Amino acid sequence: MSKRVLIIGAGGVGSVVAHKCAQTTEFQDICIACRNEERAKKLAAQLPRPVQTASVDADDVPALVKLLKSFKPDVVINVALPYQDLHIMDACLEAGVNYVDTANYEPPETAHFEYSWQWAYQERFKEKGLTALLGSGFDPGVTNVYCAWAKKNHFDTIEQIDIIDANAGDNGQPFATNFNPEINIREVSAPGRYWENGEWITTKPLEIKRTYNFPTIGDKNIYLMYHEELESLTKNFAKYGIKRARFWMTFSDNYLNHLNVLKNVGMTRIDPVMYEGKEIIPLQFLKKLLPDPATLGPLTKGKTCIGCVIQGTKDGKPRTYYIYNLCDHQEAYREVQSQAISYTTGVPAMIGALLVATGVWKGAGVFNMEEFDPAPFMEKLTEYGLPWIEQFEDVVVP
Repeated sequence: MSKRVLIIGAGGVGSVVAHKCAQTTEFQDICIACRNEERAKKLAAQLPRPVQTASVDADDVPALVKLLKSFKPDVVINVALPYQDLHIMDACLEAGVNYVDTANYEPPETAHFEYSWQWAYQERFKEKGLTALLGSGFDPGVTNVYCAWAKKNHFDTIEQIDIIDANAGDNGQPFATNFNPEINIREVSAPGRYWENGEWITTKPLEIKRTYNFPTIGDKNIYLMYHEELESLTKNFAKYGIKRARFWMTFSDNYLNHLNVLKNVGMTRIDPVMYEGKEIIPLQFLKKLLPDPATLGPLTKGKTCIGCVIQGTKDGKPRTYYIYNLCDHQEAYREVQSQAISYTTGVPAMIGALLVATGVWKGAGVFNMEEFDPAPFMEKLTEYGLPWIEQFEDVVVP
């Protein structure tokens, strides 16, 4: 039976989600909702079949509930801001709708990333018989599923996970972010954190640097950061012997130099300051000045490479395994009018929602991606444009 899906958000990732939902007949009815309905209508006009649009403020729970009860979706795909996750979850509970997002909740007033706020909804979703699927993007999302796939097929124990994210794209801009500038800069400016021997170790922002040789892309500098999938993976893989888990991302020298200057002059602050008698948040003002990531698609060339290096044992013998995806910015744009960063997040969001809506992934409560059978998700990754590659060789991150 065909399903109904409500997409909240019409930015770069929302655009990919909408295109991918429109490509599958398993979603018969689609509605795109955002604060600015004109943006949703513009996106709808790009799609290969008619979809509905709506105007809604994702912070307004009664308005969200009204929309949900009117459209009656089987699942909501939340690709709005992470600050709005809890409001959308509240609305889904009241309206009786399954929920999927791509990034964990974070409070607007501090760059603090953890799942505690959303995990606290476990009993409420369980009592309603509803599924809340957290982090169905690429990282988090596909990287979690990669780890579950590795455990299911290639390992008896998993001792170390390194998630490595490389964007070798070039958009020709002096300084631009490939997804929401406010969220990107908050994330990059936060302290690093990794799991080792049962505890979290905190580092200064981008303090730890390595060089890594990526397939096709070549050598790139990678920097240790904190990313939310580390929290769920270390929790859910504790029974498999996890001893260390880290997340790494590439940044160009040009990006880091610009970011340091902006930080030094106070433009990355997230606390309010007074300007001409009005409170403003410098980072939100900076966001208005930077290029909209949704406009970078036709400008961006190159590839992304995102994957997991996993170490553990199989049949009592040590094993190292690398699983990754390569995505081309220009190919993504030709297909869905968005660059590869949005593509690699939007495709998994649609797949996760599809598995929840059709009952392939079924459960009452709040779940992270690695808690479900990875096989159907991995199959659909290839079907919908994100094929994966496996290597069994010495690709250890020092």
